[in-house]
Amino acid sequence: MVTTHTWTLLITLAGAIVALIVLINSRLKFHPFIALMLVSIVVAVVSGESTEQIAESIEKGAGGILGDVGITLAFGAMLGKLLAASGATDRIARAIIDRAGERSLPWYMAGAAFVIGIPMFFEIGLIVLLPLIFSVAQRLRASGKHTGSPYVLLATPAIAALATLHGMVPPHPGPLIAVEGLHAGLGTTILIGLVCAIPTVIVAGPLYGRWVAPRLAVDPDRELVAQFTGGASTSTSDRPEESLAQGDDRSSQGDDRSSHQNGVPVGRALAAVLVPAVLMLLRTLGELTLGESSALRHVLDFAGEPVIAMFAGFLFALFVLGYRRGTSPEATRQALTDSIKSVAGILLIIAGGGTFNQVLEDSGIGKAIESVASGAHLNLLVLGWLLALLLSFTTGSATVGIVAATGILTPMAQHMSSVETSLLVVAIGAGSIGLNYVNHAGFWLVKESFGMTLGQATKSHTMIQTMVSVCGLLMALLISVFV
Repeated sequence: MVTTHTWTLLITLAGAIVALIVLINSRLKFHPFIALMLVSIVVAVVSGESTEQIAESIEKGAGGILGDVGITLAFGAMLGKLLAASGATDRIARAIIDRAGERSLPWYMAGAAFVIGIPMFFEIGLIVLLPLIFSVAQRLRASGKHTGSPYVLLATPAIAALATLHGMVPPHPGPLIAVEGLHAGLGTTILIGLVCAIPTVIVAGPLYGRWVAPRLAVDPDRELVAQFTGGASTSTSDRPEESLAQGDDRSSQGDDRSSHQNGVPVGRALAAVLVPAVLMLLRTLGELTLGESSALRHVLDFAGEPVIAMFAGFLFALFVLGYRRGTSPEATRQALTDSIKSVAGILLIIAGGGTFNQVLEDSGIGKAIESVASGAHLNLLVLGWLLALLLSFTTGSATVGIVAATGILTPMAQHMSSVETSLLVVAIGAGSIGLNYVNHAGFWLVKESFGMTLGQATKSHTMIQTMVSVCGLLMALLISVFV
């Protein structure tokens, strides 16, 4: 039964969401972490929590989610840094592209981005792929066999694949946050995420790229193209804008890096990318096929824990892509230090999101939402997708969209099956990708990298990400019909 107190709590939640949007987007430009912490405390006070309960909610919420996700994210950032710095990702991409004919290039580019996107953030993955996109696009333009912009033709599948993996497939931090918050099965979520991701990438990537490329006259700045194709082929800058601005520095190091990249075997590079995902999937297979008393089951359970799997992948990459290649310990240590700096802000946002989620639970707001949603018979997949979409669009942060939507829906997911919970994770992640516009860093990275106008970036990047979002939801809904 919906009481007056229930509606008061729901109004409090609505006010909290509006406050988050205003604080992050107003002239104050609050950092999302500060905004989440401030709003969480105000919500706790308005909801009637005692001062002792508020302090406990902050510590429990922030500490709990950082314990679950923070260390895994740190190892993932270091793994991505090693892959980019060693040229491993570049080797994977070029090995895939070199086997492609001109008409199949967009499909191979999607495949390269799909593999590279497993351990990397969207922005970093795109910067890693820029040299390849530019060089192959120049080859296409010189052949004269392609109409329209070859840059758009090749960038579209790369953006689609990177965005899909970033939002819908663990071990990326966003989906991993939802997995932990909703208590979903990690291996099940990976499998379902991949099933949803493949057709999504096809539709929003090569297919849309073929349609939109002839309609956009995009031509990146020649000096920028020369920096990426004539200098280093991978970027390891922590910030996208710094990566673009420091092309001269990277060019001066091009010969040194090129020699390193040529020494990375493709098989070894692929192994470094796939180790964490394979360990997590093996854990799921063990849960499905082995008894609880099996010694092998216990080993697979341990190795497949996200923090252990990511740590194992990092150690493997550290050895085969770092020390074994003769990279100096000092250079390796500095690269790893820089990688941690690059995710510090994300870690804080995750901590703030954990606090917000805990306050929603402790104040009773979560149960109030559950009560209203149950009475209205709302589809949780659509509700989760819509909440994440609106929060991500209005705050400019996909992470905020995921953590807030997860916290709101956690009480309603307690009685869902393992597959249904994993589908909810995918739906929330898909929602966080859509409507990626001017308040998202990725939008500006794409716009400036390819020399697009605002309208061109909207028709390409924003449209691609929104197509990924909608297709991801539709795939989740389709699978839910059969489970």
